[in-house]
Amino acid sequence: MTRPSPSRSIEFHNTSLEAVLVSLNRTDPAGLADEMHKMLGGKPGVFNREAAILDFSAIEASGAIDWNGLLSLLRRYGLQPVGTRGLSDEAQIAGARRVGLADFDASPATAEAKPVAKSAPPPPPVSGPSSPTLYIDKPVRSGQQIYAQGGDLVLLAGISPGSEVIADGNIHCFGPLAGRALAGARGNTEARIIATCFGPELVAVAGVYRTFERGVPDIIAGGAVVVRMKSSAKNQSIVIDPLKI
Repeated sequence: MTRPSPSRSIEFHNTSLEAVLVSLNRTDPAGLADEMHKMLGGKPGVFNREAAILDFSAIEASGAIDWNGLLSLLRRYGLQPVGTRGLSDEAQIAGARRVGLADFDASPATAEAKPVAKSAPPPPPVSGPSSPTLYIDKPVRSGQQIYAQGGDLVLLAGISPGSEVIADGNIHCFGPLAGRALAGARGNTEARIIATCFGPELVAVAGVYRTFERGVPDIIAGGAVVVRMKSSAKNQSIVIDPLKI
């Protein structure tokens, strides 16, 4: 049977492109690389080649932008930048076009963005994880990294200093929490870190983090806590509440 020939060899259709919205508060690749490493643990390919729109509306960017360095950094983590919004400098808009980025401020609304990175104002909550929970029944040793992609992470034996655990959903630690714990790694602002013995080097929820270079406050050190992100019109912060268990 002969397949019928198409009426046209190319056609164009309107569509809604689901993309990650990357809200930027700076433009230098080196500074962004440090912050992304803290947020995502330096793990490449976290975003699995998802389309991304770069949002510059939170800053008044001026001067040249290192577009090649910026795109290289985002692609290292699995993002595929397709456009920008929030740029007002004509030279910057022209530079974005030279590297193949569309200007979504000047185009019809064809993209539906999912907020992921830290932004101002705060992003709306991202729906909870749908992937199976990852259970780790052995202690996470110094130098090890565990990542629960798309779901929760349950640690049944704790983590050691110098180790790192990351989850797109919640982190539950039944044992010493002594390393770095990053929940809501892909923007889930409702994620929680629940620990029975709290003593980390760093905790983060949806990219908002808190470090403990001077030690954990006595009131929560070694105790059971829940870590969450608190958002207001002006900022985002980490809140640590004691748990009675």
